[in-house]
Amino acid sequence: MSLKTGETGTGMNTSSDLLGDTFYPLYERLFSEDSQFAADVETKLAQARMTDTVELYLSRALGIGFISGLFLWLLGLMVGYALFLTGLVETQGMLGMPIPENSTIRWLVLNGRDPALVILTGLVLGSIGFALGFGSLVAIPYSRASARKREINMLLTDSVSFMYALSVGGLNQLEILEAMAQADDTYGEVSKEFQSIVQETEYFDIDYRTAIRKQAIETPSDELSQFLTDMLSIVNSGGDMESFLEDKKEKHMRTAKQQQELTLETLELFGEMYMTLSLFPLLLIIIMVIMQMMPDAGVSNGMLYMTVYGLIPLTGVAFIVLVSTVKHDEPGDGFLTAGPDNRRIESARNQGLLNLGLVEQFTGEHSVFDRIKNREGTHETISVLRKPHLFFRDNPLLTLALTVPASLVIVATAMVNGSAPMTWDELVANPIWGTFIYLYVPVYITMIPLAIFREWNVRSRMGVVSSLSDDLRKLSSANDTGMTLLESMKSVSETTNSKLAREFEVMHTKVNYGMSLTEALTEFNNKYHIPRLARTVKLVTKAQEASNQISAVLRTAARASENHDDIQRDRKSRTRMQVVIILMTFMTLLAVIAILKTQFIDTVAGLETADADVDAGGAGGGMADADLTENINTNLLSLLFFHAITFQAILSGFISGYIRDADLLSGLKYVIVLVTIALVAWVMVA
Repeated sequence: MSLKTGETGTGMNTSSDLLGDTFYPLYERLFSEDSQFAADVETKLAQARMTDTVELYLSRALGIGFISGLFLWLLGLMVGYALFLTGLVETQGMLGMPIPENSTIRWLVLNGRDPALVILTGLVLGSIGFALGFGSLVAIPYSRASARKREINMLLTDSVSFMYALSVGGLNQLEILEAMAQADDTYGEVSKEFQSIVQETEYFDIDYRTAIRKQAIETPSDELSQFLTDMLSIVNSGGDMESFLEDKKEKHMRTAKQQQELTLETLELFGEMYMTLSLFPLLLIIIMVIMQMMPDAGVSNGMLYMTVYGLIPLTGVAFIVLVSTVKHDEPGDGFLTAGPDNRRIESARNQGLLNLGLVEQFTGEHSVFDRIKNREGTHETISVLRKPHLFFRDNPLLTLALTVPASLVIVATAMVNGSAPMTWDELVANPIWGTFIYLYVPVYITMIPLAIFREWNVRSRMGVVSSLSDDLRKLSSANDTGMTLLESMKSVSETTNSKLAREFEVMHTKVNYGMSLTEALTEFNNKYHIPRLARTVKLVTKAQEASNQISAVLRTAARASENHDDIQRDRKSRTRMQVVIILMTFMTLLAVIAILKTQFIDTVAGLETADADVDAGGAGGGMADADLTENINTNLLSLLFFHAITFQAILSGFISGYIRDADLLSGLKYVIVLVTIALVAWVMVA
């Protein structure tokens, strides 16, 4: 059979299919038709939504493993030759076993030992290369399936609430499935699972019961599989779908809170681990400083360098990676699509100075559109120059386009003027000023504007969801009185003083001027692009397309929003303690290093003068014969201590922000405060 499939799910082209075809005979020899390993990989390929057949995929993996293994085998032979046959590594007596004199065994050992070691080195590295090549490709579907499983489980609670609200709104079973399949801009991987069900029924002439049963088997999420299985039993028995979805909604809301509790408990454990891990470099520094004072201890400054510039950063980065395995960003970008027929909303999604919107789709067709684009570009540029703070609020990362060159210019100017240390010895002689120029100036210039505009951006966007639950309840109450959804928005905007209420007024005005309510809601959502808000807006827009009386749907949306609020409050309360632990750990490290510098290093450094005075008085004794400061460079230690607490401040700040909001940029404000504390403290200490 032909194994070529053109563009594959792994992003490889047909050239990689040639590799798969070449190694297909090897696949047939290694894996039988009932191979459990091949069956597991086939399952993961389906769960990862990769289009390759398992035969092609494993054949390609064998090919890549063979190529990487061959390369490392050749490298191993060269390394073995360089180590053993050239005499770089002494092999005589390596085995440590007695060999009889004047025997054939001795001759074989002496003449075959070095070639055997070369061959063994090649085999070991070749095996490692094959394992890396084959294993890395096989691991891709497992990794993608795991990522899809995580996202499905995170979105399942809101997805069930969405389906329940549609059921309350009067949609039947098939319409609910189709609505979920079309909501991929909001419900991501959950929606793609339902897309498979709908496509099976539309294009392969399979009844939707069989499609649901098949998808329950193929989905990577056990929770979604159980949900689809239970849904199938309701469909087959003709049960009440609305009651079923209501029960599932409550169950998954409880499950989401339990999962959040488990995550927070794990983060508390990580916080305690971080305290211990942070103390390890400090203990190493203290031990090495004390050993340096001992004659013939054999401790070099290189170990201190490795601890300060290697171990401390690696420990912080490893901890961030560890936390990221538990704490995940909220899935989705928060944008809603308006459909292919509404190019205006799609073009306005990221409209601004860098994207002029709808006009760019027509440039080149007629000269008038080119002139419009030039005028629009000029208008956007003038708007940015008039109110640059609003532009950077909406695009905080673009501040780096100004601050990074500015910091480079300042550092370069200091170097040209001779104000900044130009050699390592000059930096050791003046550690605070040199570190301030090379590290603190770029940190302050780049991070302070970015932190300010990023926090402004987040607060201005998140303010709209602060009253979301209450305003949805008010919309539901107004809709219960017989008002349409649009009239309910107007009523709430007149009686409520919140940011969301002001947006209701804007949407009411847009609709009065001819825009549809769906378009107005979509524009409102894309203005703030918050995933949580997008799911609520998607629910309301879908429900209002069927009826204007959607009070039950609005109550469901309010209940889901309240559940999200409860989880957020609990998360902020619990993570606040983790942030306090991390900050207090940094303050402890700073205090210990400062005491080590002032009360120990500086005191020991003064012993030489004291010993000289004792010698002059004739009472030196044994202490006069030993110079404890012979191997200690106090200026170098001061520089290394300063750099150690500075790196610890930066890493602690980013870790605090990530634990708090699952976003590294959230840690910028902590970094600025902590490095300032470190700088002020060391100025006072040194």
